[in-house]
Amino acid sequence: MTMKPWVRWTLVTLAVLAVAAAAAVAAGTWLAERKMARRVEVAVAAVALPTEAAALERGRYLFTTRGCADCHAADGAGRTVIDKDGMKIAGPHIGNGSGSVTARYEIADWVRAVRHGVAPGGRPLFIMPSQDYNRLTDADLGALVAYIKQLPAASARQAGGAAVLQLPLPVRVLYGYGAIRDAAAIIDHRLPPEKPVPEGATVEHGRYVAQMCIGCHGAGYGGGKVPGAPPDWPAAANLTPGEGSAMVRYADAAAFARMMRTGQRPDGSKVAVMPFEALAAMSDVDLEGMYRYLKSLPPRAAGSR
Repeated sequence: MTMKPWVRWTLVTLAVLAVAAAAAVAAGTWLAERKMARRVEVAVAAVALPTEAAALERGRYLFTTRGCADCHAADGAGRTVIDKDGMKIAGPHIGNGSGSVTARYEIADWVRAVRHGVAPGGRPLFIMPSQDYNRLTDADLGALVAYIKQLPAASARQAGGAAVLQLPLPVRVLYGYGAIRDAAAIIDHRLPPEKPVPEGATVEHGRYVAQMCIGCHGAGYGGGKVPGAPPDWPAAANLTPGEGSAMVRYADAAAFARMMRTGQRPDGSKVAVMPFEALAAMSDVDLEGMYRYLKSLPPRAAGSR
């Protein structure tokens, strides 16, 4: 039986599309490997490491509330963050003891990694959300590093060692084509360190604190799908007063603070994904300042990041 022309052309078309798709995936994977292996040149200067108790307490507070412990564990020994659907991500051991990836770090290496998302050798740190930490003041960055460096040494049994980065094929391909970017590609490395602002329940202090949110909610705080996140993660909320704003739920700073500490909205529904282990430890001053700042933002459409 002779194959009908339309059937033959359909099969040929499908075969061509399959080859093209396979080529596109292969090219995306190759591009991803190149991006992960690239060198990012960043000019950095060491920050002073304080030794006084108040500064170390500030470093502990930042480590706990800015998400460091969520990825690296409270003792800095490393922690598995995601292990599902072909994606496994574990923060490395950055504390003291055998297997720490920071054992040979100079102070400038800490600045490069935390503030710029770049490893000492120039390789981009794919998972490190340095866009959230890039604007830390020198005093806060120094206090954070000083606190980590004085953590008790983790035992070999406790320590996680190097980072684990197992990404599903679609994530690697999207990264290769630029749909997902690492922190080193997002950050404007030319910006000078943030200048200190007086701590208080103010818009300006809230602006400084809220920079910890941009990795998920975007630099404009408009929310949207978090690039590279597991497929079952919901879109990050719009934190501006614009269309679909989550902020309309919170009549005052107290209501906002309760949500940040409990993971529950005023109507009793639960907020998914947010790092409440860290957020629960935030101070009243930080939370009220953040609330005031988010309420002051210009409106953006939901999903505009």
